[in-house]
Amino acid sequence: MSAPPRPGGSLPADIALNPRLSAWLGVADGVIELRVGKVELGQGILTALAQLAADALGVPLERLRVRASSTDGPDQGMTAGSMSVQQSAPALRHIGAVVRALAGPPDRLDYLDRVAALDPDLDLTTFHPGDAGDPSGTKQPSRAPARAGASPSDRAPSVVETADAPARAAIVGHSVPRLDLPDKTLGRPRFITDLRPAGLFHGRVLRPPSPAARLAGLADDWSAPGVTLVRDGSFLGLIGAREDGVDRALAALAAACRWTERDSLPDERRLPEYLRGAPNEATVLADDPLPEPTRVASYSKPYLAHASIAPSAALARWSADGERVEVVSHTQGVFRLRDAIAAALGLDLSRVRVRHGENGGCYGHNGADDAAFDAVLLARAVPGAPVLARWSRSDELTWGPLSPAMTGTVSATLAGGRIRGWGYELWSQGHMGRPGTGQRPGLLADAHRADGMPFQPSADPPPTGDGGSTRNAIPGYALGPTRIVGHRLLDAPLRASAMRSLGSYFNVFVIESFMDELAADAGQDPVAFRLAHTTDPRARAVIELAATRAGWGEPLADSVGRGIGFARYKTGGAWCAVVAEVEARTALRVRRLVVAADLGQVVNPNGARNQLSGGAVQSTSWTTVERVRFDRRRVTSSDWERYPILRFPDSPAVDVHLVGSDAPPLGAGEAAQGPTAAAIANAVHDALGVRVRDLPVDAAAIERAIARQ
Repeated sequence: MSAPPRPGGSLPADIALNPRLSAWLGVADGVIELRVGKVELGQGILTALAQLAADALGVPLERLRVRASSTDGPDQGMTAGSMSVQQSAPALRHIGAVVRALAGPPDRLDYLDRVAALDPDLDLTTFHPGDAGDPSGTKQPSRAPARAGASPSDRAPSVVETADAPARAAIVGHSVPRLDLPDKTLGRPRFITDLRPAGLFHGRVLRPPSPAARLAGLADDWSAPGVTLVRDGSFLGLIGAREDGVDRALAALAAACRWTERDSLPDERRLPEYLRGAPNEATVLADDPLPEPTRVASYSKPYLAHASIAPSAALARWSADGERVEVVSHTQGVFRLRDAIAAALGLDLSRVRVRHGENGGCYGHNGADDAAFDAVLLARAVPGAPVLARWSRSDELTWGPLSPAMTGTVSATLAGGRIRGWGYELWSQGHMGRPGTGQRPGLLADAHRADGMPFQPSADPPPTGDGGSTRNAIPGYALGPTRIVGHRLLDAPLRASAMRSLGSYFNVFVIESFMDELAADAGQDPVAFRLAHTTDPRARAVIELAATRAGWGEPLADSVGRGIGFARYKTGGAWCAVVAEVEARTALRVRRLVVAADLGQVVNPNGARNQLSGGAVQSTSWTTVERVRFDRRRVTSSDWERYPILRFPDSPAVDVHLVGSDAPPLGAGEAAQGPTAAAIANAVHDALGVRVRDLPVDAAAIERAIARQ
């Protein structure tokens, strides 16, 4: 539906896409029920959105209930890229302004009754902010509201005038306790794996032994009591009423199968060379003529796994007539998953319903959608009965989409203590292989079905948007002429897709490591060198704040070092600087991280600090210990021994400092990843005088770097 001409202000994009009031709001059991298209992945987002909505509607938080995202509610795309608050705040404030304008002041005793009486088909696009600023509150509408039941073409646009956000923020800006935590801390059933509907069957899938393997045969006499085999091409699944019986049958099924296999993976020891030599398509972000460089360096990053503590799971139930299916999944996008399931099975969209359920944490495109399609295929064998499909630890680590390996070469010209030219060229698989991307379902089981669609090389979002491989490839400094080129591989040796911060993690690591190298060439302090190359006051503020709070310049013991990293996430998002303090004696230990961030208006300070702290700790794990291992045929890092993550005793102390601001809110969840990696590498150089350019920065990498000196 197209919006009518706007008399003033701008209509939030999510309102234009979801114009009916009933898609967002209802009243039941004496509370306002809020429906949003963003999902709870452990980041506390539903609490923050509830705060925004409560302020916008003028009700206390306890009079508001947030419902899980489903395909019956508003389509807000993916919950990804630290965009949930940034995208949702304008929409929720617009809805609040409209509701308050039509239902009257929220302090009236009958306010909820008036909200309940609003026309559920009310077209929100017929109301527009009367101010181009943030639609955070409302005065009385300057024109009469549209009459209930009128068609969109009959309605004259009404202007909802706005007030400044800080004047009305009763809940926003306060550290409200997370709404989801009481159930989780008290052990109440809340996760998908807690679901036990009547007549439940348990499901497992037997994966091929390697990405290129195909099923060649199955023993004719294979059977298991109480277990049903589901077979479609190389897709093999089992369902049964007893979970332990299904697990035993799965082991027996594996022994009864014959597979054809071949070498299809590159040499892990020469991964950067493979990336640079594989067929690719180039994207030029900047192409200025460059002066002769005075320093050139190359960096690399391995494949990384999501490594969620809880493996993926999903619940699916087909109707008794086999015409419709309902799915509960911890997907990042219920509409994308619905569309992919429908495309894979040739179904009309109306026959697939997806709702979100919480489960293991998500750091991007992990196995959640794949587990959902597993459940759909298995449940089709028992119409009318629910099937709970669960992945194993090995499934999660070896078959979930990986963060792509990357490599890059950066060069710069230094003259008079200033950078006078900058070049950067990088190589990577694409970072976007989510379900529904392009013309393919993009679901693991579909690639194994007889008539399914094999995986294609992952794409990248356009660089004019968020970017993928090239996210944050353009430095946030004044560097003179620049030439920046990204190469996306057209081969798909391992399945790769989005992981927290996408290409930003590696690109910021490269840029900020190289900034330290150039500062050393110029004989300047790394913090002063960065400040000399930026005029952005918000960038300067977070760099200075992080350095001050970390005690920059104070003496340190031998083999202890400090390093700094900075970036503005996605060039237009949050500003974040990190100072790392490391100890490098018999082993590398990251002792402390100081994070300073400017997130604009902060909805929930504790939530924002937790997101930044969690991102910094995860980045510490990526940077110091994590690497997907594989041979020429299969991924071999299939458990916690072979794919280690940072343990609690090794986690650094993290101090987070937020810059106060009343600017529009920005996301926090992915801002710290790149700066943390660079800060750690720079701190290692400060401690040992050795530059590690190949991730992870572990003892072996440090020894190799010393040997090259």
